[in-house]
Amino acid sequence: MKQYDISGMSCAACSARVEKAVTALEGVTSCSVSLLTNSMTVEGDISEDEIIKAVTDAGYGAKPKGQSSPAPDNLEDTETPRLKKRLWLSLVFLAVLMYFSMGHSMWGWPVPSFIHGNHILLAILQMVLTAVVMVINRAFFINGFKGLAHRSPNMDTLVALGSSAAFVYSAGRLVAMLANPSMAEHYAHDLYFESAAMIVSLITLGKMLEARSKGKTTDALKGLMNLAPKTATLIVDGEEVTVSAESISRGDTFAVRPGESIPADGVIISGSTSVNESAITGESIPADKAEGDNVSAATINLSGYIQCKATKVGEDTTLAQIIKLISDAAATKAPIAKIADKVSGVFVPVVMSLALLTAIIWLLCGQTVGYAVARGISVLVISCPCALGLATPVAIMVGSGVGAKHGILFKTAASLEALGKVSAVVLDKTGTITKGEPEVTDIVVSEAAEEAQLIETAYALEYKSEHPLAKAIVSFCKEKNISLCDAENFKIHPGNGISASIGGLSAYGGKLSYVAESAPIPQALEAKASELAQAGKTPLFFILDGKALGIIAVADTPKADSPEAIAQLHAMGIDTVMLTGDNRNTAEAIGKEAGVDRIIADVLPSQKEAVIREIKSRERVAMVGDGINDAPALTTADIGIAIGAGTDIAIDSADVVLMNSSLSDVAAAIRLGRATLKNIKENLFWAFIYNIIGIPLAAGVYIPIFGWELDPMFGAAAMSLSSFCVVTNALRLNFKDIRNPKYDKKKKHKIKEITKMEKVLKIEGMMCPHCEARVKNTLEAIEGVTEAIVSHETGTATVVSDREIATEVLKGAVEAQGYKVV
Repeated sequence: MKQYDISGMSCAACSARVEKAVTALEGVTSCSVSLLTNSMTVEGDISEDEIIKAVTDAGYGAKPKGQSSPAPDNLEDTETPRLKKRLWLSLVFLAVLMYFSMGHSMWGWPVPSFIHGNHILLAILQMVLTAVVMVINRAFFINGFKGLAHRSPNMDTLVALGSSAAFVYSAGRLVAMLANPSMAEHYAHDLYFESAAMIVSLITLGKMLEARSKGKTTDALKGLMNLAPKTATLIVDGEEVTVSAESISRGDTFAVRPGESIPADGVIISGSTSVNESAITGESIPADKAEGDNVSAATINLSGYIQCKATKVGEDTTLAQIIKLISDAAATKAPIAKIADKVSGVFVPVVMSLALLTAIIWLLCGQTVGYAVARGISVLVISCPCALGLATPVAIMVGSGVGAKHGILFKTAASLEALGKVSAVVLDKTGTITKGEPEVTDIVVSEAAEEAQLIETAYALEYKSEHPLAKAIVSFCKEKNISLCDAENFKIHPGNGISASIGGLSAYGGKLSYVAESAPIPQALEAKASELAQAGKTPLFFILDGKALGIIAVADTPKADSPEAIAQLHAMGIDTVMLTGDNRNTAEAIGKEAGVDRIIADVLPSQKEAVIREIKSRERVAMVGDGINDAPALTTADIGIAIGAGTDIAIDSADVVLMNSSLSDVAAAIRLGRATLKNIKENLFWAFIYNIIGIPLAAGVYIPIFGWELDPMFGAAAMSLSSFCVVTNALRLNFKDIRNPKYDKKKKHKIKEITKMEKVLKIEGMMCPHCEARVKNTLEAIEGVTEAIVSHETGTATVVSDREIATEVLKGAVEAQGYKVV
C-alpha cells in the first residue's frame, strides 16, 4: 500500500476525479482518495511516476507521502489563518460596495455630491469594488477554470461560473448604460455586481468555518503526537546524560524520574513505580510497575525512579504505531461512502447543465435576461458537492480519534463502520473472558489436617516449580505472607506432580492418580475433587508423611468486568458465543459465570475458523481474541478484534486493537461504531437533502406554487454553511461517552435459534490427504451432515450438521472405512 499527498482538491468532485484517473491505470487494484486529509492510498503493481502523472494530467498535484508517521507540524491548520485574512480583506471592500449598491440605492444613505444621481459613475464604482473582491478571492477562479479546462469541473468551478456570470451580465448592463445614458437609471436595477462579490465572500466564509472545524477533527491525533517527550536521560558509563528522545537506540539504558514521560518502549531493569498509561490504553487508573515489566513511550512515570532498557524506539514504539493506525484509517474509505462517491463524480456537470437549463426555461417563459441569469446563478452557487465529500471522512476521523483516547484503535474506516453493524460477538476464553493466569479458588482441608499445614506444604513443594498452576499457588502464598519451608530432593514428575522432602518428611503434590500411590485418599476428598473438576477447576492433592492434607483448587477465573461487559452486549441486542479449546466442564463453568449465550468447547485453533464461518452465514459477527493464536478466526470474521494487545499490536490479523485488556472495551467499541455509523448517515442525509431541496428552490420551481424566490446571495450563504454543518455534526462524536451504557438504544436480547450443530471426532489411522478425503466423503454422505472438516495432521474431523446426530452413527461410519475413533 502506497500513500500520496494530493494538492489542488476543493470538493468531492475533485477527489472522485483523482480516484477515477488513478483507478483507470493498469496494475492498480484499489485507490482511495480522502478529501479530509488530502491524501490518496493506492494498492497494486505500478510505479510512482505513473500514478503522479495520472494525477497531474487530471489537473491536480501529487507526491509520495513519507513512510513515517506524520509530524504535528504536518497537521497544523494553516488553511484557517489564510482564509481568515482573505475574508477580512473581502469584507472591507464588500462593506463599501454594499453601502453604495444597497445602502444608497435602496435606503438613500448619503454619498458624495459628485456621485449622487450619477448612475453610470455609481455602476463603475461598484464594478471596480467587485473586481477587487474577486481578485482577493482569485483562487476560486484559478482552480475553477483550471478544472474546467481539464474537463474535471469542481465546486470552485460552480462558484467561479456563478460569480463570473453575475459580473459579466452586470458589465453588459453598464455598457448599455454608457451607450444609452437616458436609460441609465432603468439599467441600474439590473446590476448584480454586489451578488458577484457577495458570492465569493460568503463561500470564503464557509470555507474558513469548514477549515476550522476540519482542523478540530485531527485534535486527537495531534494530541497523541505532542505526548512524545522531546528529551531523555541516558545512562552512559554510569553517568546521566540528557539527549534528544529521537537519538535513543535499541538497547540503551535510560532513566525516568517521577513526573517525567517515558521516552521509548522498554523494560524496567531497576526500580519500581506506578505509571499513567492513559495515553496508550485509555485506562485512567495508574499501573504498578516493577523490574521486568514493560513500559511504553509517552506514558508518565508517577512515583518512583526507574531505569529501563530500550526495546523499541522511534517509529517502532507503541505510540508511533497507534498514530500510524489512526492516520491510515483516515486515509481509507468506509463502504457507505460509495453512494456519495458515485454522486460526486457527476454532480458538478449535472449542476452546470441544470443552471443553463434553468436560465433557458425562464427566458422561454417570458422573463427578462437578468431574471433568468439570476436563477441560473442561484443554482450554481447553492449546489454543494463538498458536503457529500466530507460526510463520511470527517465522522471517521473524529470517531477514530475518540477511540484512540479510550485505547481503541481502528485499522481502517471500513472496520469502524462494520463494527457498528455486528449482531454477534464470538469470544475467546483465555485472556479475553478470563484473566489468562490461573489463581487459587478453593482450599479443602482433610479432617485429619490443618489449613496452615496444607498451605505451607503446598508452598514448599510448588515454590521451585515453573508450572503455571504452581505459580498460582506461590502467588497466593506470597499474598498471604505464608512462611516458606525448605524443600529438599525436589523432583518433577511430568504430567503427574512433584515430590520433595520437607523437614525430613516425604511430601507429594499433584493429580489424584499420582498422590494416591503414596497415601490413602479419603472418599470425601475424592468427591470434592470431582465436584471441583465439574466446575472447571483443577484440584491439586497434597500429601505429607503418608497423610492426605487436602486439596487446593486452581482455575483461570473470569475478569472482574467480564459478566458486566457481556450483559452490556446483551442489552445492545448482541448474541455472545464463547469459543475455546478447553474441555467442556471448564468451558461450561466459565461460560455460565460470564453469562454467554452459547459455549463451543474442545475446538482446536485450526477449527475455530469453521465455527466462525457457520455463525457468519447467519449474522454479522465480530471475533474477539489475542490476535495471534486466533489469527484465522479473526480474519474470517466480519470484524476481528484483538484484546489485551498491550505493547504488541496485532495489526496483521485484527481490524480493531483494544490496548486495554478489558472486555468492556468491546461494548465501548461497538457503541462507538454505532454512533459513528449513525453520524455518517445523518451527514449524508443532510448533504443529499440540502441539494435536493436547495437546487429546485434556486431554480425557481417553488415560485409558481409558494412564491418562494431565492436571491443568489442567499444561495451562496446556504452553500457556505452546508459543509460547516456537516463537519460540526461530526464533531459531536467527541461528546459521546462510549463507556456509558446509559444512553444505549435498548434492544430486547433474544438468542437466535441455532440451526446447526458441531461435533469433533478424534480419529486414529489417517496418514495422508487421501485418507482425509475418504473420511470426509463418508461423513458428508450421512443424512443431516452439511460439512465435514477433516485433517490428518491433527487427527480430527469437525462435523457440522443441521440436526442432532448420535456420536455412534458418526463413529460407526468412520470405523467402517478402517479408521479408529478414539
